Amino acid sequence: MADKEASTKKAPLARTVKDKWRSKHWFKVRAPAFFQSVELGETMASEPEQVVGRTLETTLQELSGGADIGKAHIKLRFRIDRLSGEHVAEASFIGHELTSDFVRRLARRKRSKIDISLKLTTKDGVEIVLKPVAVGEQRLQTHLRTELRHRLESILVEEAKQKTAAEFVREMLQGDLSKLLASGVRTLYPLKKIEIRCSEVLGVIADETPAPEPAPTAAEGGPAAPEGPTDEVGGVTPAA
Repeated sequence: MADKEASTKKAPLARTVKDKWRSKHWFKVRAPAFFQSVELGETMASEPEQVVGRTLETTLQELSGGADIGKAHIKLRFRIDRLSGEHVAEASFIGHELTSDFVRRLARRKRSKIDISLKLTTKDGVEIVLKPVAVGEQRLQTHLRTELRHRLESILVEEAKQKTAAEFVREMLQGDLSKLLASGVRTLYPLKKIEIRCSEVLGVIADETPAPEPAPTAAEGGPAAPEGPTDEVGGVTPAA
């Protein structure tokens, strides 16, 4: 009798769990346009509104499909901002971070490490918190470390002013920004390694729009320009 009562109580619970599972749907998550809108993965929810606000993490190597070999130590973070279609969610880039073991390998014994944290504003007004780390081949004097820190900060501020947020992030993740910093401080001291350890995007990076193509000329098959002088409204003035 007791076994029958126990099975009767468990049955409704099992049906409830099964119904909740069936009500959930998979949503594909896409990266922003400056990451070629590649698919980041999938997330499950019973209602579309539950997807917005969720964060995903992947590596740069995974995002490129293995094309960027050796970039597994760069972890990218994305946040779902909106839905663009049925079971399709759009995510924005919100920052990156190097793996802890990679950072530990940078700063070995008898090497000076310079940590920097500063907030930058890009050409299109997006604020980004950047945390670079620079490593010297040997221990550096205090005054030299101060000069290097100021030089690195000034280079980053100027570079951000000249680039849109999408351009700046691309330059940062591909390593071009680190090369620029190394070149900029070479006259002070040739640093062993410069990496952007961490970043955080405080705004929203706008999608890049392609530049409009120039109109074809008459020689290329475009409309021919009117001959003779024109009147004020753009018509051709007849000859006298």
